[in-house]
Amino acid sequence: MTIYSYLTFNGNCREAMTFYKECLGGELTIQSVGESPLSEKMPEQMKDCILHATLSKNAMVLMASDMVGEKGLIKGNNISVSLNCKTEEEVKSCYAKLSAGGVANHPLEDSFWGALFGDLTDKFGNHWILNYNKKQTI
Repeated sequence: MTIYSYLTFNGNCREAMTFYKECLGGELTIQSVGESPLSEKMPEQMKDCILHATLSKNAMVLMASDMVGEKGLIKGNNISVSLNCKTEEEVKSCYAKLSAGGVANHPLEDSFWGALFGDLTDKFGNHWILNYNKKQTI
């Protein structure tokens, strides 16, 4: 079983996922409503909305959409994206890029469990937890 993070946006999914690709690298695939079989059933103003996007890099998979339910987008603090990095340089680079335009809630610092750890809220309001385990075994 595998669990993936799935983010929901309110019309800016393409912008957010492109930003995440710039920060994290990987391959980004995006399908708009207009490019899907749903196109004929949806209002014209929804054609540019993102039906589904996936950013993949090795074991990292981040999925997203602009498809918001009838109640609208409700943001909370109960979902975070946890990013476990392979090197100290990678965690520092990802933290700097993802926090640009957002809030560095907890800057990277050495933790009691032997990791370089921090968290941030990106410019789209999503919470990220970044971790680099200094005692990794290969």
